Amino acid sequence: MKCISWNVNGLRAVMKKNFMEVFDELDADFFCLQETKLQAGQIEMDLPGYYEYWNYAEKKGYSGTAIFAKEQALSVNYGIGIAEHDLEGRVITLEYPEFYLVCCYTPNSQNQLKRLDYRMNWEDDFREYLTNLKAQKSVILCGDLNVAHENIDLKNWKTNQKNAGFTPEERNKFTELLAAGFTDSFRYFYPEQEGIYSWWSYRFNARANNAGWRIDYFVVSDDLQDKLVDAKIHTEIFGSDHCPVELDLQL
Repeated sequence: MKCISWNVNGLRAVMKKNFMEVFDELDADFFCLQETKLQAGQIEMDLPGYYEYWNYAEKKGYSGTAIFAKEQALSVNYGIGIAEHDLEGRVITLEYPEFYLVCCYTPNSQNQLKRLDYRMNWEDDFREYLTNLKAQKSVILCGDLNVAHENIDLKNWKTNQKNAGFTPEERNKFTELLAAGFTDSFRYFYPEQEGIYSWWSYRFNARANNAGWRIDYFVVSDDLQDKLVDAKIHTEIFGSDHCPVELDLQL
């Protein structure tokens, strides 16, 4: 089973570039998107063989998630059931017989950490949401989680310790998630791999210089470890400031 996650930073924009070529080439069973930045009716997708699930933010041109799945879900849930978190289209959960698939676009703490306090509340509530799912069946979480967990997860870690995405507070929350019974699939296979990132700023020729961050993840409940086949980061694929990430499982 192949799962892909990609923060497209505006689906309409990447549709004019290479989205359908990437979509067809990767041929995933589940193709999860973050930052679609659109409302219902603003795009037409021709995806034969896929069921489409969309969660839109109330604010136009902002946030938003989607999942395209070859198999119809038993149930679908939009958001995490907490009003203050569910206005920005950030989470979709699909239920299947053996697992839940959760697509997430984690709130950014923003410049000068203006939203860090909110981010901390989100992290606690989202972790509880995932833990409750895990008590029922296996969980596959993917998305732009807006945190580089370890020093090796970004190029310039020494100068970013007070910046959104690499604060001690955000990193600690990711550690708490893993401690709650979850596995970072890329680090499961490549615990010491450096220089592989999933996001690069559009400024300062960051991508050409590979001055990136690994902030896009597949995180799975620990009971799926023996089902993991591989985890990949498709640094060769352009079209967004993020690249797609992949998880392969044998279920």
